[in-house]
Amino acid sequence: MVRGMIYGLLAVILPTLVIAHPHSAASQTMRSCAGRPEIVNFLDKNFGEKLTAVGLINQNAILEVYAAESGTWTLIVTDVHGVSCILLSGDSWDTMPALPGIAT
Repeated sequence: MVRGMIYGLLAVILPTLVIAHPHSAASQTMRSCAGRPEIVNFLDKNFGEKLTAVGLINQNAILEVYAAESGTWTLIVTDVHGVSCILLSGDSWDTMPALPGIAT
């Protein structure tokens, strides 16, 4: 049930944020997509971000969250061809502990 609520929330928020981004989709794609190894290396070297969470979007893409101890975080989507695109990034990442009684 909690997982369904999270998926529903992401389904509403992510498209809204992408649409609300001030740059055109074409320029955003050109600036924020590359091969997954290049993106992962960039996040590690520049921000110290490591893979924190991953989820399957559909049969063609996965969602990955990279976060650093400093609190920076980046959300990327990787397709089956190994192309990753940065969707969002920010500060103050905090991992929430599992709540008692909720299956993980």
